[in-house]
This record gives sequence, structure tokens and C-alpha cells, in this order.
Amino acid sequence: MARILLFNKPYGVLSQFTAEDGHAGLKDYIDLPGVYAAGRLDADSEGLLILTDDGALQHRLADPRHKLPKTYWAQVEGAPVDTDLAPLRRPMPLGDFVARPARARVIAEPAGLWPRDPPVRYRKAIPTTWIEIVLTEGKNRQVRRMTAKAGFPTLRLIRAAIGDYRLDGLAPGQWRGIV
Repeated sequence: MARILLFNKPYGVLSQFTAEDGHAGLKDYIDLPGVYAAGRLDADSEGLLILTDDGALQHRLADPRHKLPKTYWAQVEGAPVDTDLAPLRRPMPLGDFVARPARARVIAEPAGLWPRDPPVRYRKAIPTTWIEIVLTEGKNRQVRRMTAKAGFPTLRLIRAAIGDYRLDGLAPGQWRGIV
């Protein structure tokens, strides 16, 4: 039976076991041999990372051909309203690829959100807003590139879910196994 771990990757941690360039790696949090990350999160992104010892499952979770929805919470600069998010819901050229249409909506700050270390920069004259974005692909820095192109740069990015797998109460740096 496959081992599956849900891990809340903290800000500044790499999605690999080896520490590098002053960034901690997964081995600083998870001491289980034979599990590997199914996909990646940038060091400056937080949230759900799934690890497994099942190569087929790892491929299914990470490969965009399977169109597994990935839910992100993005704190963006500015105060977009629903109509401002329309560009995210259409194919969006990002230079090296065209992003598939995403589901996007303005949300309240997520309940139970932990403080980020270091904190997001605060500017009194510029508001911030939380949006939820659901992608069926996951290219390099895609959410950040999409929100910037729509005019609302991402300040903080948290992956909340991959398919039916959710963070649900995991604090940064914590993991749990599921059956």
C-alpha cells in the first residue's frame, strides 16, 4: 500500500530533501526514507506538498495531463473585484506558454491562516486582497505570473489543495500520513 504524506511547506523551504543556497530542505522536516514530492512549490510559496513512495501516484498528482485541480490562495496587491479577475479565467499568454483558463474569485482572508515569517511587506496606501485560483496545470511561477499580468501582483501564495487532498489544519512544517 502506498504511503502518502501531506506536508505544509513553510515559506523559504525547498521542495527537495537537500538544503541548498541557504534554504532548508524537506529532510529538515520529514525523516522518512523512500518518499518523494509529487510536484513542487517555489521556496517563496507555502502550503500543501504531497509526498509518496508510489511512483505512479506521484506521476498522476504532478503531471498536468491528468488535469488534477490545484487550489491556491493568493494575497495580491490592490483591491480587485470579480470582474478584474476575468483575464485569469481565459487562456493567458505568458511568453513561454499559454496558461489554461483558471477558476478565480475574491475570498476573505482564509480562516486559521498562520503568520508568515518573514511577514509580507505592508504599505499603508496600497490595500491587499485574497483571491482563490484553481489551476489544472502548474507551470513555473504560474500563479504569480498570471496575477501580475492581470495587474495584481502576488505578495503571498499558499497552495491549499491538490484534488481532494487539503491542508486542513496542518501548521507550517507539520505533516500527516493518510491511508
